[in-house]
Amino acid sequence: MNMRSGYYWHCFRGILIREYLRFIQQRTRFFSALVRPLLWLVVFAAGFRAALGIAIIEPYETYITYEVYIAPGLCCMILLFNGMQSSLSMVYDREMGSMRVLLMSPLPRWFLLTCKLLSIALVSLLQVYAFLLIALFVDVEPPLWGYLTALPAFLLVAVMLGAIGLFISSWIKQLENFAGVMNFVIFPMFFLSSALYPLWKMQEASEWLYWICSTNPFTYAVELVRHALYMKFDLLAFSITLGTTLLFSLLSINGFNPQRAAKVK
Repeated sequence: MNMRSGYYWHCFRGILIREYLRFIQQRTRFFSALVRPLLWLVVFAAGFRAALGIAIIEPYETYITYEVYIAPGLCCMILLFNGMQSSLSMVYDREMGSMRVLLMSPLPRWFLLTCKLLSIALVSLLQVYAFLLIALFVDVEPPLWGYLTALPAFLLVAVMLGAIGLFISSWIKQLENFAGVMNFVIFPMFFLSSALYPLWKMQEASEWLYWICSTNPFTYAVELVRHALYMKFDLLAFSITLGTTLLFSLLSINGFNPQRAAKVK
């Protein structure tokens, strides 16, 4: 039993180290992941600050600046882009053969892909906390304990977005098709959510836009992180995020199988 547990641990450790080494070898990936949210935080937020006043809403207890409001959404933006980029690497690995070899190992497929999802999530956390550190310079200062209480929320959201990306990549046969598909996934998920604007503002603008944002799982991922950063718990956001994570994890595990991967040209 101990020997079998050791096999599982070494497998997870190997996948995590591989993701970490790939991450540190691609320094441009780290900086590009920070540039996008920092542009929104420093440039766009400065322009929208006067036009978009944020009232007192949960989880905030006072009026807040626009920068404070969008910071959790920008953290989730980092997790979203990193999850999708890691899924792109899955398509590449499958074409080059390394993913096919991994899936043919004696360990269960569900465990291998779960290790992949957790590795993607843990690497993404480094980028998120680097962003939050930089955000201190523009007065985005959640409670100190909020950085700790938000950790499980960040991890769950990262796994959810990674699972969605893995599910999509499991059905894409050619690397060239992946970028186009991602444009129809990343941008609608991000912009049709509460990452940049509260849902009540969306409802004032358009009822159907509000309905779309309310059915977007990314909205609840953002709200889960937003509440966790301020040491509060949103049961609805947690339930939908967890349910979405389990659903797409099962779909991605079912979608990746060595027989179909071997047919990919």
